[in-house]
Amino acid sequence: MFSVLVRSFFTVLFLGFISAGVYAQSGWAGLASPQNVDLVAVFFINDRNGWVAGDGGYLAVTNDGGRHWANVQLNITEDINEIYFRNEKDGYLVAGRKMFITKDGGRSWNETTIFRQGTFRPLIPEFLSIRFADRKRGIVVGSLLRQTKDDLIVVDSLVMRTDDGGESWHRIQMPTKTELFHLDFNGSSHAWIVGDNGMILASTDSGGTWTKQESGTTNALFNVDFRDDNEGYAVGESGTILRTENGGRSWTRVITNLTETLMRVDFADDKNGWIVGKNGSILRSSDKGRTWIKQESTTSNHLYGLFMSKRYGWAVGANGVVVGYQR
Repeated sequence: MFSVLVRSFFTVLFLGFISAGVYAQSGWAGLASPQNVDLVAVFFINDRNGWVAGDGGYLAVTNDGGRHWANVQLNITEDINEIYFRNEKDGYLVAGRKMFITKDGGRSWNETTIFRQGTFRPLIPEFLSIRFADRKRGIVVGSLLRQTKDDLIVVDSLVMRTDDGGESWHRIQMPTKTELFHLDFNGSSHAWIVGDNGMILASTDSGGTWTKQESGTTNALFNVDFRDDNEGYAVGESGTILRTENGGRSWTRVITNLTETLMRVDFADDKNGWIVGKNGSILRSSDKGRTWIKQESTTSNHLYGLFMSKRYGWAVGANGVVVGYQR
């Protein structure tokens, strides 16, 4: 097991600076970049302590709400696809076929084994998203790839489940071979996964079994967010925004004039939600996702990651862009 100690967590290694006035008024404002790499993931465990991650194994931490950043060396080259904390101490990140776990709020990260070497050979596993239902039960999703002469192609979906907090994992058979991008839990039993070709899957037994839901679209869906067992949202290609009020038994497309690909949706409470996507797109809803209004994002860079709390928010994207929000 490989362990990384984040010695710089409370140091003065400042890799980005934001003026005190950035959070002085409501709205989105540009923050200085921690590093000029594509950032795809952001997660804050409270209004001060958070993480950003992206290409080439890049990971950075802040303990002052994003005003300053410090690099965290994981000594990997794989792109980090997601960071997730289930409480202030227990966190997970997935990077290609690798997973790291922290039990001390990110001061140290330990690489854990998701599968035995050779399990999927000659196929290559890639994990994109992770969530936990409770202290023990979690799911990680992605796909199995085949190396061709010119490219990697998706040949099967891949879903792994843990019942011991991430120490060991076993594969769950899925009713689709479609590439899966993201999942979300509500409570300890209900979960949803979205993927390519409009794929939506749902589980009511903590991810043990899954059934397909009719999305009404063939566009790729990159992100899903549920507020409770009934109200949920999914976003994806060509400005696709889907909404359900019955747990996904039926999905309705929300019509906007936006055509950019949308990457993330996050509701801070029952009414207020945000979406980010390509070309610096940021949308906001204050009526449970029925209508969306475009926001000023201060950037034209693609935005890939989003994290919202009731008062603050952060979005990250191409070329190390970070933008912050205060209500």
